[in-house]
This record gives sequence, C-alpha cells and structure tokens, in this order.
Amino acid sequence: MASKPSSRAESNQAAAAVPSLYGRALPSPPAVEFASAEGRRLFAEALEGGTMQGFFSLISVFQTQSEPAFCGLATLSVVLNALRIDPGRRWKGPWRWFDESMLDCCERLDTVRAEGITFGKVACLAHCSGADVRPFRAGQATLADLRRHLLRCASSQDCHLVASYHRKLLGQTGTGHFSPVGGYHAGQDMALILDVARFKYPPHWVPLPLLWEAMNTIDEATGLLRGFMLISRNTEAPLLICAVNCRDESWQSMAKYCIEDVPNLLKDNNVDNVLKILSRLVNHLPPNAGNFIKWVIEVKRQEEGGSSSSEEANEMPFLKEKVLQQIRDTKLFQLVHKLQCSKQLCCSCSSSRDEDSLAQIAASVCCEGTALLNGNLSSRDGFCFRETCSEGAQVNDEGLKAVITGKVISEGNLHVDKLSPISSSQKCFCNSNLNNETVKYPSNTDILTVLLLSLHPSTWLGIEDEKLKAEFQSLVSTDDLPDALKLEILHLRRQLRYLKACREKEAYEDIEPQDL
Repeated sequence: MASKPSSRAESNQAAAAVPSLYGRALPSPPAVEFASAEGRRLFAEALEGGTMQGFFSLISVFQTQSEPAFCGLATLSVVLNALRIDPGRRWKGPWRWFDESMLDCCERLDTVRAEGITFGKVACLAHCSGADVRPFRAGQATLADLRRHLLRCASSQDCHLVASYHRKLLGQTGTGHFSPVGGYHAGQDMALILDVARFKYPPHWVPLPLLWEAMNTIDEATGLLRGFMLISRNTEAPLLICAVNCRDESWQSMAKYCIEDVPNLLKDNNVDNVLKILSRLVNHLPPNAGNFIKWVIEVKRQEEGGSSSSEEANEMPFLKEKVLQQIRDTKLFQLVHKLQCSKQLCCSCSSSRDEDSLAQIAASVCCEGTALLNGNLSSRDGFCFRETCSEGAQVNDEGLKAVITGKVISEGNLHVDKLSPISSSQKCFCNSNLNNETVKYPSNTDILTVLLLSLHPSTWLGIEDEKLKAEFQSLVSTDDLPDALKLEILHLRRQLRYLKACREKEAYEDIEPQDL
C-alpha cells in the first residue's frame, strides 16, 4: 500500500501543489515497454511458448484505475471480470459487472481513496466477491515458487496472478502498487506487468527476479511483507444458508462472537451439561444478533425471488429446502430449538433483547394505532406504553387464538388495543411440527445451529470436563452429517476464518484444508 495523505482534503491540497503530468518515461532497463519492438518480440515468443493464455481474457476487460490510490481495486475488478465471475448485483442499468465502486465490503471507498488498500484487504475482497484466493507473502514463498505459480497461471485462462510490489525496486516513481501479471517469457524469465495506472506507465516486461525483490518489501502501513496472490474461479457450490459480508456490522460482531467469545464462555466451571453450555452460548449472543439473522434471511429471500433461467438457479430453492431439512434433523438443532422455545423465542426472535419480540411488536403497533387515532402520523412521542398481556379468544371462525392486549396512555387517556394473528396459517415456529412443516427459509434456530456446527473443532477444547467435552464434540461433529449439509458447514467455517482475518486488518493467512 502506498503512503497517502491522512485525509482527502490533504490529498486534494497535495495534488494542487504538484504540476500536472502526462505520463512518465518508463525506466528501461530494467523494464521493456510492451509496445516496443523488443516488447512485441517477447510477446510473440511467449505466445508461441504457450505462456500468454491469460493475457487475452485480462486485456479484454482491462481498465485504468479511476483514482490514484485505487490500484488494488482496479486490479481486482479486471481479474474478476476476466474470470467471468458474476457479482450477483447490478453495476449500472440492467448490467451485472465488477467495478471499483462495488468493491467496498472489506474497506470503505473513502478510506481506500485516501490511504490505498493493503495486501490482506485485497485478498479478502477477492474472496468476498466469490473468487478462490491463495495469497502468498514474500516470507511464505520463494522466487522458485513465484516462477512455478506464474508459469501455471500464464498457461491457463482459469487463474491470474496479482503482484503487490514496491515501484522503487523497478526504478519507478511511487511506492506500493498492485497490478495483474499478464504473461511470462520462460526463456528470458520475464513477467508482463499490465499496469493499471496506465496514465503513468504503459504495460511492460520486467525480469522476474527483480519483480520478486520488489515483492519482498515491507508495507509500512502494516509492517508486513508484500507478495502475490493467485485468483481463480471458485468451483465450489455457493453457500445456501449464510454468506460472509464484511460490510455488514452484524456479521462482524457474529464473527467475533463465534471465534473469540465462545471459547471464553466455555471456561465456566459451573457449566456441567450440554444444555447449560448451549444456554450460555445463546444468552451471550451479541445485541445485534437479531439483525444478523434477519439480514441472512432477507438476502436468501431476495436471491430466491430473483429471476434467472439457468438450470442451477432453478434448482437452488429445492437444494435450500433439502439442506434446511437436514439441519432440522440434527440433534443439535432439536436442542437449540427446545432451548429457544423454553425462553419463548419464536420465529424471527433471536434473543430477549430482539427489538421484534412479540411484546415489543405489540407495543409498537399499539402506539402507532394511538398516534393514528390522535391525528399524529409522524411521531409516537408522548405516548406511554403501559403493558401487554396474552389471552385466548375466539377469532372469527378460526377457533381459539392468542390475542395480545396493549394499553397506551396518551395525554392522560387510556387506550386499549387487541391484536390477533391475521391468519391461522401463520404459525409460530416453536409450535410447529418440525418434521412435517414446509421448509423454505432459514429460521434463527437454523442459523444458530449452522454457526455452532461451523466453528472449528478446537473451539470446544476449552471444556474442562472430559466426559462433557466428548459429549459436546459428538453433538457438533460434522463426521456423520449428510454430504450437502457438511459442504455447507465447511464452506461457512472457511468463510468465518476469512472474516476473522479481515477484521484483524492484516492477520491474513492462507487457509489450508487441514485447518477446516
């Protein structure tokens, strides 16, 4: 990451103080300009050697960074579009297409504009955008590793190598920079850098050992080495229940809860059975856990309601129902469900603090009704909600149903409202038949069950009682889960690790299969 002014205002002032420029002369040697006679010769020979396969997909979607500090975002946009990864959301008009402005889930655009972006954040962004990412800091690889990976990527259209390097080592002005590598000349051991700062330097060939030296430098913003990353299409099926998004605050707090808080909650010596452990975990959910659950459910509803003619998209609702039913068949789900029902947590309620609990919904509706009757449509201020109570009553021809009575005091006058469900088909999840109910959308219990199953097995080592530890480990084990559900759990476990790395700024490590 390049050193940047501390604010956008300072950046504008600094820019105004510098004379305007139209490009810079490319230092050659060590670089060879792509469009030069020598550059064209290297290209032709590399093309003949089969190590320019990725070039054409990159150049077809290539773009210049739109801001001086957007090299990481522009590089990632080019690579994601070259890999034909669908962002799943609109860019402009009806078109879905990656653009720098859409890559804001791991770092705010204003922050990137002012300070640039780090190696770990680019890797996190690539992952959150649906790509498969293998990051290598210079301390985790060698020049021989770089050469081997580049040779493989340059010989394929399915993988692209992104370089994070210091320009000074190449004799160029500036500091940290990102750009995709578009090809490799094996005979000359040279890499083709497709510089996204085309306003400054054109595409150019550089000796690979020199590029490695430029990667093997420390980013002053993090104190960590730069390096390279391999980005390819994620061939695994998309998550059906949960999806990581660093942009969502409730996801961040849930990641902290799962990875940091849960191990600490297990250290209580008074926890002597499985239900007590589960109760402790549920009772200490983050205050915004309800927002997280609503967010996940809403995202899944939007996805399912979207229009798509692909066979895979048409099968997705059925796959979701299958996985949801598999979740509800687990013993862990049954215990979590029992625990939540005992605390009267139904449907969309995730804790007693959830703003949408039944009593609070009643309070809100009653106050709004009183405001309407008093001609005050814009505010409920001045209304004192007194109490709610529940009772059974005959409602139309639908038999005995639960009715909530709410009392509101407005200007000394008491208003009484009675609320009842609008349809008998709208069942409370806690009272439903879990085996026969049509499964369509994830409930809070589904998501909590999946989160507990997706925690790394080492999470439960903090349980001191060996017998209880073995019992709980058996409860959350993925060994005997159906394949579809197991895949979902392992995907989410990997996602949580990525999100933890994103939260910790630069504690990003490549996640190996054994870590799952």
